[in-house]
Amino acid sequence: MKKSTLALAVSVGVMATQAGAAGFLEDSKATISSRTMYFESDVREGVRAADQRETAEGLLFNFISGYTPGTVGFGLDVQGMAGIHLGGGIDHHSRTTSNTFFPTDTDGSSVDSWSRLGANAKAKLSKTEVKVGNALQPNLPILVSNDGRLLPQTFQGATLQSKEIDNFTFNVGKITQGASRASSNYAGLATAGGTKGSNNFTFAGVDYKVTKDLTLQAYHAELEDYYKQNFFGLVHILPIAEDQSFKTDLRYFDSDSDGKNGDATHRFNNNGGYAKHAGEVDNKTWSAMFTYTIGGHALMLGHQDVSDDGGMVWVSNGNVADGRGRGDGEGGSSFYLFTDSMINQFARAGETTNFGQYSYDFARLGIPGLKAAIAYLKGTNIKATSGASVGDSSEWERDMRIDYVFQDGPLKGFGATLRRANYRSDYDNHGTAAQNTRIADQDQTRLIFNYTYAFK
Repeated sequence: MKKSTLALAVSVGVMATQAGAAGFLEDSKATISSRTMYFESDVREGVRAADQRETAEGLLFNFISGYTPGTVGFGLDVQGMAGIHLGGGIDHHSRTTSNTFFPTDTDGSSVDSWSRLGANAKAKLSKTEVKVGNALQPNLPILVSNDGRLLPQTFQGATLQSKEIDNFTFNVGKITQGASRASSNYAGLATAGGTKGSNNFTFAGVDYKVTKDLTLQAYHAELEDYYKQNFFGLVHILPIAEDQSFKTDLRYFDSDSDGKNGDATHRFNNNGGYAKHAGEVDNKTWSAMFTYTIGGHALMLGHQDVSDDGGMVWVSNGNVADGRGRGDGEGGSSFYLFTDSMINQFARAGETTNFGQYSYDFARLGIPGLKAAIAYLKGTNIKATSGASVGDSSEWERDMRIDYVFQDGPLKGFGATLRRANYRSDYDNHGTAAQNTRIADQDQTRLIFNYTYAFK
């Protein structure tokens, strides 16, 4: 933890002691979570590691305090995490940012363990809350913390959330750095392909609950010297009967270049697809998802369209070396689209994607805690880096998962998840060797065991 964050944590702790521990301690919560994961990626072609198989244990401690008494309440959230490598030798370890599972040691194998400590100081006035620290995990349309491996991605900065006006939730913030899902270090933010980190990601937005069933969203975000982005969203749930509903979820992103974007150090690789202006951000992406739920069944169908001038863009710090290289566990990012799947993103220029998912909750058959889902995505009309339309090329992914959480007995709360994905593509970006970043055909398996203990 950085000195500035430590000093902030100590000062808040002193204020809490002086103000009395009534709310600070009595309303606090402390948990420790364990995640054991077996990760396998069988890459069928290309230059990436052909056979990645690793097992590791992740431990995550969270202390979330209440607020001290008074007009302005103060609090402190502390987070500590550690990863322990359990299995998988040097021949089965990947250094690529896309499949980063564990940091790399000097000999090319995984390190034995890694850890990270963070904290957020917080203050609350009425229905407005401010957080400052390096353990932020936003889940917003313009910034999503990735939790796709052993431990979560966290960010450093400050956020403000206000619910002073009924039915409105305002979110404002500035993020300066991020720590990837398998790294002890914080680094600047960039886009995929950028090598110089920006320490200035700012955003502001609002969620407006028009009725209990309809929510509208509008956000603006800027990653200095990379891009500016506007987002508009609509979520509506139509109750049909006691056990039926129909959900509509619409999302639109409009992104443009900012500052040094396009320079050698501030390039965007456009996800390996076409760019109207090489290395620059220029994109409009819209998507729609419709979900019909009846009993334990849920059927989702959707469509996504990425504009012709460039790929969809989002925040990443997996490519930012900042003098350390990529072996320290950097890599992995999430974004707010339905096509952010296990292996691929379906986010290149011109790409049109149709997707669907079926899920079932077995509680309806008397097996509470058991759920299963299968999804399929297919993208076509991807533009090659040369600008040529490759209309007959395509890529597809099939994702399957089954989850079970024990509901009672000595294993109550213990959960197991099995995920399997298959990705295939015949897309050729017709670029140079340096431009050819096509994702290789691959199969991926994740077996995960989760348990959270809450201190009382």
